[in-house]
Amino acid sequence: MTTATPASAIAIRRRRQPATPYLLLIPAVLVLLVGLGYPVYWQVVTSLQQFGMMQQFGAPPTFAGLDNYARIFSDDRLWTVVGRSILFCLVNAFLTVAIGLGLALLMKAVHAAVRITMQVVLLLAWATPLVAAVTVFRWLFDYRSGVVNWLLVQIGLDQYQGYAWLAQPLTFFVVATLVIVWMSVPFVAMSLYAGLTQVSEEVLEAARLDGARPAQILRHILLPLVRPVLAIVLLLQIIWDLRVFAQIRLLQDAGAPISETNLLGNFIYELGIGSQDFSGAAAVSIFVLLLTVLLAAPYVRSLMKEDAA
Repeated sequence: MTTATPASAIAIRRRRQPATPYLLLIPAVLVLLVGLGYPVYWQVVTSLQQFGMMQQFGAPPTFAGLDNYARIFSDDRLWTVVGRSILFCLVNAFLTVAIGLGLALLMKAVHAAVRITMQVVLLLAWATPLVAAVTVFRWLFDYRSGVVNWLLVQIGLDQYQGYAWLAQPLTFFVVATLVIVWMSVPFVAMSLYAGLTQVSEEVLEAARLDGARPAQILRHILLPLVRPVLAIVLLLQIIWDLRVFAQIRLLQDAGAPISETNLLGNFIYELGIGSQDFSGAAAVSIFVLLLTVLLAAPYVRSLMKEDAA
């Protein structure tokens, strides 16, 4: 004779979660805490101290409280760099995603041989070392022997004879945008193409039979279905483009005006390495971290809502 299991016991059994997955996560969490938590902790502590050249040679730092933040935030140079960095970040992020989406749609539409060729070319561009890529662009836009100036002169634009692209802030950021977008598009294009391959061909065929035009299919079917991938790559691009440093620094070495082309990463570098103001650089670093969280928050909230739905 069997006895019925009480409903409360069944509910408790269903709510009970195995502990093994959480135990397996402990090593990864510890690595993240050590690898990411300690640098952030060190930056916070340094930003609250007077830490300069003397401290580099062993002198004990003195507690400064929020003086470094007050000093840095009252500097007009910071807010100029912040506005420049946010504008540069958003332009590059949206431009990269737009071009990547176009290439992903093209790979979806072309023949297999053309698609494979495109993928190989994109992977080669993505695999190019950063220094090598920037060096090539510096050569292309060189005011003495650059290919770009030569081509523009050949088509009749004589004002570009000897034009120094990197010496003017506006054209400097045009070149910087070309470098960053060229290096970032392959990741976005391949990610979005992977998302597009998951869209059912039956759904697309049904839309075509109903008379939907390509623009309508893109707007009402493809984009909504790949929206999670689109949101993730856009979020990543915003984070990466806000923190860009090496490309700008390498282009500045070609003769650009430093103060007029600095972004946040370069401003931190100039404070810390150039002026030996490590406490001020740490304060700006904490500010950049908070700014990154602020810019990323809407996209993270959107992803969480979609996941919950």
